[in-house]
Amino acid sequence: MRTGFLDAVALLTRLPVRQAGGDGADLARAAVWFPVVGALLGGALVGTGLLLVAWAGLPVPVAVLLVVSLEQLATGALHLDGLADLADASGGTDRQARLRIMKDHATGVYGTAAVVLALLLEGALLVELVPTADPGAAGMTSAVLLGAAAWSLSRAAMLPVALALPYAREDGTGRAVVDGLARRHTLLAWVAPVVLCALLGWTGAAMLGGALAAALLVGSHAGQTLGGATGDVLGATAQAALLAALLVAVAAL
Repeated sequence: MRTGFLDAVALLTRLPVRQAGGDGADLARAAVWFPVVGALLGGALVGTGLLLVAWAGLPVPVAVLLVVSLEQLATGALHLDGLADLADASGGTDRQARLRIMKDHATGVYGTAAVVLALLLEGALLVELVPTADPGAAGMTSAVLLGAAAWSLSRAAMLPVALALPYAREDGTGRAVVDGLARRHTLLAWVAPVVLCALLGWTGAAMLGGALAAALLVGSHAGQTLGGATGDVLGATAQAALLAALLVAVAAL
C-alpha cells in the first residue's frame, strides 16, 4: 500500500520520493492512489492561497498567481505538457502524423495557445473561488475541501480513459498504466473523489459530472484521431477535468 502511494507521488509530482517501479501491474496498482495524491495537492494549493490572502494580506490575483506557479513546480507541468502535445497534434493530417507531432519536444502554436488559455482559465476560476471562503475556520475548510475534490477528480478522470482505450503507440511512458489497469483499479480510485464530492453536496455532484464530461470529450477525441490513449492524452484529460470541475464549482457557487 505504501509503495503504491509513493509510486503515485513519484509519477504525478516532482517531489523527491523514491519510486519502487516494477512491472505494468505495479504501476497500474499505483494508479489507485492518483486521486488521493490529487486531493492532497489540491487541498494544499487552495489552502496556501487562502493563507496568502487571509494572513499574508496579499491581493487575491497575486495569491492565485503564486499558487498556480507552485502547482507547476510541484507537478513539473506534467498535465499541461500533455495538453500542449494533444493540441499540437490537431494540426496533423493523419494518425501517424499526429503521433509524430506529439512525440516532438517542440511546442507549436496550438500547444502554446492551449497552455496559455488553460493557465488563464484556471487562474480566473481560482480568483473567483478563493474570496468565497469566509476568513473563519469553517469557510476555509470548505474551500480546501473543494480544491481537494477538484484535483482529485482530475487525477481520477484519467483512469476511465486509460481503461477504455488501447495504447496508441508500441511503447511509451504511459503504456504500463494503460495496459496494466484493471476495472477494479478504476473503481477503487474513484472512491476518494466520490466521497469528497458527496461532502460538498450538489456542488460536488456538479463537479463530478463536469469532470466526467471532460474525460469523455478528451477520450472520444483521442480515440477518433489517435486510435487510443497515450501519456499525453491522460495528461490532457487530467487538465481538462480540473478546469471543468473548477468551472462547474464557480457556476454553482
